[in-house]
Amino acid sequence: MHTAHNLIVENDDAADTLVSPAKLSRAVAMAEICHHLAPFQPGEKPITGKTVIAKDLAIDSLAIMDMVMELEDRFDISIPMNVVAEIHTVDELADTILKLSARR
Repeated sequence: MHTAHNLIVENDDAADTLVSPAKLSRAVAMAEICHHLAPFQPGEKPITGKTVIAKDLAIDSLAIMDMVMELEDRFDISIPMNVVAEIHTVDELADTILKLSARR
């Protein structure tokens, strides 16, 4: 039996790679989070694990929820609303993604 670790999905000339939960690393999760947060980055200040999402970035609650939904789709997970409310930093978001991915 062969299993795919990464699946490339193509739709309307756009391609994306779904990451197998067994292969998900912190670096991949952080890179994806930073990619989604980059448009909200103020000036040249880098986004790090210590970045407080709602405070340090120019992002509103609707954009945060959109980002969470995109990350859920990307990593094939579901983050409960009560858990989302407790996530403040990029590190906490990455930890949550890794934790939920490991349960699959």
